[in-house]
Amino acid sequence: MDVTRDSSPRPVSRPAGPPDLPAGGSGEAGAAGSTAATGRAQPVRAASGGLAAPPTGKTPPAPADDPDGPPTCRLTPVRPEVDAAGPASRRPPRVDQALRERHALAAPGWLALFVLLLGTAGLLVVLVRAGVVPEFEALPDIRSEAVRRGGPTGLTPAEIAAVAAIGLLMVTVLAGLLSNPGGEARVLTRWGRYRGTVRRAGLLWVNPFVRRRRVDVRLRHWRSDQVTVTDRTGTPIVVRLLVVWRIRDTARAVLSVADHETYLREQIHAVLSRTASRLPCDSNAGPGPALRDGQWFSDELSRSLAAEAHAAGLEVYSVQPVALEYAPEVAESMRRRRLADLDAGLRTVLVDDAVEAAALAVRRLERATAHQLDEAARSALMEQLLVAFVAPAGVTAPVPAPAVRAARKEGTARKEGRPA
Repeated sequence: MDVTRDSSPRPVSRPAGPPDLPAGGSGEAGAAGSTAATGRAQPVRAASGGLAAPPTGKTPPAPADDPDGPPTCRLTPVRPEVDAAGPASRRPPRVDQALRERHALAAPGWLALFVLLLGTAGLLVVLVRAGVVPEFEALPDIRSEAVRRGGPTGLTPAEIAAVAAIGLLMVTVLAGLLSNPGGEARVLTRWGRYRGTVRRAGLLWVNPFVRRRRVDVRLRHWRSDQVTVTDRTGTPIVVRLLVVWRIRDTARAVLSVADHETYLREQIHAVLSRTASRLPCDSNAGPGPALRDGQWFSDELSRSLAAEAHAAGLEVYSVQPVALEYAPEVAESMRRRRLADLDAGLRTVLVDDAVEAAALAVRRLERATAHQLDEAARSALMEQLLVAFVAPAGVTAPVPAPAVRAARKEGTARKEGRPA
């Protein structure tokens, strides 16, 4: 008998497919308990609500992220046959990886000024030697021999070529001078192709044969006008927003969209409409969150708008609602409804407090007198105490006497054909 071979029965292999989740839900605790119980890693829930594909021996290649942008959350691909949550939510625009801001070649401005000074000096020397410009007595005589002997003055072909070359050089240097103030950048393009961005402030020299577009890269804020949207209940509301943003990638802001400011405004309106429709404006004394509660509305607007504007090279810091009101056509009715809800809540609180106080007073009276009241006497005493407690608070309600209530009860029982 070969004792080196394992003769124990092999476990039956399970068919491929997503294993069942534990009955405790799809949270981390349930996933951890299932892993501990079965000894195998269980699939996790994907962002769209379905089960993620089980791990295989090969790791799928991860998508390339934008190093300049926010980190991308890598999720395991969701299989369509197990995705029971419906279609996936819309994704923000995809970033163009080929279009990215880079530094353009720019020389210091003092070098260009030095070249201009040398060109001016050389041009004067050529003109003085040819006798076109009179000589200054304080300067040494640099005129040619023919000019000194009183011959004809004029430029020779060689001197004309030198003057033309010096003039062309000076024009080229002057055309490349660039004065860039702080807080601004220049996007350089040549024949429609991106050539770099100049962010350095001061006097610079760049290629004179490129097109320069001025871009404001300072921190900016924009206060929107009144935007009318609808909340989850379909009620129209008016919102005003304050958006703090700046241009992060000048190449994408200039070349990926026609106008980045118009793009940002339209995205603000779209994000506001989508976010406001998820919750009601007010809870109206009912359970559940509302748009006015806490910082959820502002945080969700900031997160959604930052994702939409990232593809255009814009960085959004915060989106804050500075005004959140009902539309004029429903403002008065909603105000009356809010007051009615507050009044009803106040009445409920007052009545509950009065009932508790009346019951406590009856118990103390029975304890003090050492006499147990019957049901009719206790009900009559509590009714009188309730009237005494509630009437000064403005909550008036007719309370029938015990004899009247007993007669009504007996008449109702006779009509229904049952004993009183």
